[in-house]
Amino acid sequence: MGFRGETRRIAIERIGILFDMARRTFPSDPALAQRYVDTALRIATRCRVRLPREYRLHVCRKCNGFLVPGETCRVRIRQRREPHVAITCLKCGAIKRIPIRGF
Repeated sequence: MGFRGETRRIAIERIGILFDMARRTFPSDPALAQRYVDTALRIATRCRVRLPREYRLHVCRKCNGFLVPGETCRVRIRQRREPHVAITCLKCGAIKRIPIRGF
């Protein structure tokens, strides 16, 4: 594995650790959880790595806020046009739509 592959692997591993820590600390300290997410985004940018989908769903594209269902975002299932899940950030109001396939 080359230098680029090793850097990428380490970056993704650390991003996973930071998101896990953010998820665990959010109930007691939301500001610290947000700092963990900001650090993870900074690592992804520096190492030119895309966030894995499971982590991308927990970050608002507009304000980079940490999305926790029921706390910082609202999750609804919508039937208009194509059925989709609508995730609304409660900080900035941005809406993320994820299509539901299989209907």
